[in-house]
Amino acid sequence: MSRKSRFKASGSNDALFAGACLVAIVVFGIASHADAQTTPPEVAWNVAIGSDYVFRGVSQTGEDPALSGGIDLTSGSFYVGAWASNVAFPGDDDTDAEIDLYGGVRPEVAGFNLDLGVVGYLYTNQPDGADYSYAEIKAAASRAVGPATLGAAVYWSPDFFGASEDEATYVEANAAFSPADRWTVSGALGRQFVSSDFDYTTWNAGVTYALTDRLGLDVRYSDTDEHDFGDIYGARAFASLKAVF
Repeated sequence: MSRKSRFKASGSNDALFAGACLVAIVVFGIASHADAQTTPPEVAWNVAIGSDYVFRGVSQTGEDPALSGGIDLTSGSFYVGAWASNVAFPGDDDTDAEIDLYGGVRPEVAGFNLDLGVVGYLYTNQPDGADYSYAEIKAAASRAVGPATLGAAVYWSPDFFGASEDEATYVEANAAFSPADRWTVSGALGRQFVSSDFDYTTWNAGVTYALTDRLGLDVRYSDTDEHDFGDIYGARAFASLKAVF
C-alpha cells in the first residue's frame, strides 16, 4: 500500500501552512533588516529535468520524467525560497504538481554549518476530500572533514500527508566527497518514521558532474526496504540535469 493512497480531511493543514509561511516571511524580514548594512540580498534561480522525481526513496512521478524549478532569496545567513515539480501518484489522476515553500537560517557554529527552518509542501488539483499538503520543521548540520563533507538532518511533521493524525519524523545521515575537479560523489541513509506504521528505511548513492559553472548532471541509485508498499518504493536508477543562474 502506498502512503499516497491515504487521504485526510481537506483543510486540516491551513493553520500549519499559515504558520510556516508567516515564520518564513518574518525570518527573511529580520534577516534583510539585520544584514542590510553588510550583505545585500541575493537571488538565485534553478531549473531541472530528470528521468524521475525521487523523494526519500519514493518516486513522486510514477517513475515518469520530472520538470522542476525554483527561486531562492538569501540575506546573510537567512533564506526563503520556493520550488515546484510535476507529480503523479498511484490511483490519483488529479494531483499534478507539488509546490514547496521554505525559510530558515544557516549559521556557522563551532565549525558546523547549521540549517534550521520550516518547509511547506502543497499539492495542486487534489481529489475531492483529499489533502496531501503538510509542513515540516527542519534541523540539519554538516561539517567539512578534509575533502569530504559529513552531515545529518531531522525533519518533523505533526500532521504528515495522506492521513489526518499522522505524526512523522525523518532522520538522515549523508556524506559528499570530491575526488577530482568538477566531480562529487555523495550518498545518504535515512529512516522515515510514521505514527500509522508506514516506517521504512531508504538510501541513495550517486555522482554529480559540473558540466559548466551553472550546469550539473547527477546520476543516482536509490532503494527502500519496503517494496511491499508499492512499486514507487522500489529500487531505481535516475538522472537529472540542473541549471542554476
